[in-house]
Amino acid sequence: MSTIRDVSKEAGLSIATVSRALSAPEKVTPESLKKVHDAIELLQYRPNMLSQKFRNKQANAIVILVPDIANLFFAKVISGIESVAQKKGFSVLLGDTRDSKALEKQYINLVETRQADGIIQLRPYSENDSLLPIARVPAVNASGCENTPYPTVRIDNVGAAKEVVKYLISLGHKRIGVITGLQRNPHTIDRLKGYKQALAEANIAFDQSLLAEGDFTLWSGLQASEHFSRMSDIPTALFCMNDEMAIGAMKGLKSKGLRLPQDISITGFDDLDVSRYCDPPLTTVAQPAEKIGERSADLLFQLLDEQQPTQTEYVLPIEFIIRQSTAPPRA
Repeated sequence: MSTIRDVSKEAGLSIATVSRALSAPEKVTPESLKKVHDAIELLQYRPNMLSQKFRNKQANAIVILVPDIANLFFAKVISGIESVAQKKGFSVLLGDTRDSKALEKQYINLVETRQADGIIQLRPYSENDSLLPIARVPAVNASGCENTPYPTVRIDNVGAAKEVVKYLISLGHKRIGVITGLQRNPHTIDRLKGYKQALAEANIAFDQSLLAEGDFTLWSGLQASEHFSRMSDIPTALFCMNDEMAIGAMKGLKSKGLRLPQDISITGFDDLDVSRYCDPPLTTVAQPAEKIGERSADLLFQLLDEQQPTQTEYVLPIEFIIRQSTAPPRA
């Protein structure tokens, strides 16, 4: 089992410098701090081998791991987390991970070295994730998915997507295109599952050509609209897996002379504030983003207080909001 002396030797620094890097990192140069963190990771050293006094130290701070800090949905989740944290007297540290596992590990290290007390992960859990880093620290997944192996707060993505597509089918649409998120994203997988279930129940064959991959950004929605507008038989409706892609697609479709919803209906997912001000206003799924943040923070503080959570998974309700971006297809 590694000791602080081993970390000192591996980093080529004094024990005093290593100790200072753990307890007061602002007093250590960035170069030395990196050496200490690299040595800790290599040796799998954990500060709980220090004195009892250090082990009991509380930082009064939590870390939020954000895969895309510019995403407007995540901004609303963060707002909910911060409202709870402030009442508890805790600071919130934002880690813009950009879906990088290496960056996530750096922020997780803040908790392992007692510079923060717990983590709220905004990236949905994937089966390819390593459980080891997250299992060592108090952690909650916000906006998660089914079968997350640690406490999570989420919506039913399969059911929500199914409800949207069933509504489009009820209007008379049979050729329904999809702008997905990234293929391996768990939210994409679940929402595509709901799309396919709705088609199957209506005896509509799944058509791979009606799928265009996006990445949850405005730009990818705009690019995906090119795929559909070039079709000889364009879909009569589009299901977009978030509002940003839907808004980008709306701009692209209009630039090709298509009228919304007369020529093509379009739906989103999230109900961002801007969605009600689009032209036309966007039909979408309203996720309770701030409630997701609040419930996730409540759950994390239960763990920090060493309380046994009454639930380890919360599935919050959604609201399907019908606006003017959808209509029956032209006869």
